Amino acid sequence: MTDHRPWRGVLVATALPLNDDLSIDHDAYADHCAWLVANGCDGVVPNGSLGEYQVLTTEERARVVEAAVAAIGGERVMPGVAAYGSTEARRWAEQAREAGCGAVMLLPPNAYRADERSVLAHYAEVAKAGLPVVAYNNPVDTKVDLVPELLARLHGEGHIQGVKEFSGDVRRAYRIAELAPDLDLLAGADDVLLELALAGAKGWIAGYPNALPAACVELYRAAVAGDLSTADRLYRQLHPLLRWDSKVEFVQAIKVSMDLAGRHGGACRPPRVPLLPEQEAAVRAATEKALAAGLA
Repeated sequence: MTDHRPWRGVLVATALPLNDDLSIDHDAYADHCAWLVANGCDGVVPNGSLGEYQVLTTEERARVVEAAVAAIGGERVMPGVAAYGSTEARRWAEQAREAGCGAVMLLPPNAYRADERSVLAHYAEVAKAGLPVVAYNNPVDTKVDLVPELLARLHGEGHIQGVKEFSGDVRRAYRIAELAPDLDLLAGADDVLLELALAGAKGWIAGYPNALPAACVELYRAAVAGDLSTADRLYRQLHPLLRWDSKVEFVQAIKVSMDLAGRHGGACRPPRVPLLPEQEAAVRAATEKALAAGLA
């Protein structure tokens, strides 16, 4: 186990700024990465679901990683390397290594509902690229559940060093700690951040710092330090927004909040479509309330 764990702290699953023609604004993206770090975030996770990696070309996906590394340094960048096939995912991990990144984040196979042997083989293959791997457990979207027993096996065989936990079941934190005490648990859904921080999470792969980084960082730091007065206050203020991170429309919602906060949110690539009017109104109202309260 390495002592240096660049996945700890607040890592932002970065949204991707697009031009009017839906091409990537790489300069705006690099500026965004630098702004997040300047506002207290520890690093970024490009090419996650929030970064719309599924609708990027090979060239675009590689360039996003390179832009992040150029902006804030490779040790602060942990790209998502999800792909339908293990060979392709390994190639993305190798690209991340060559770009100078400190770790990668990997979903289980998501082209079909993989069995345990396939999951083990998938992570073993990507680990061959030589970078530490943080697993991403998102059974809602992938239909593959990295249950604590499977995570413990993946960790025991040296394939993963951490897990982004997005199941929403905070009880798993305690089982994971029992079965694999050296496996770093990372909060993967914004709206269970406080619960998982109290359960021993070592980091937060977060969505809403894209719009409100300083307040989100303050929330995380207070939660892991046991400052429950501060954490509870901020969590209650932010939760109307944080819960959007667990909704289908999370990318659109976070981009709307970014626009209101003076960042470059903007449109998404299809098949994502704009929020319904009532959804946008709810996001706007919650964002404006947070901004009026000084949460930025």
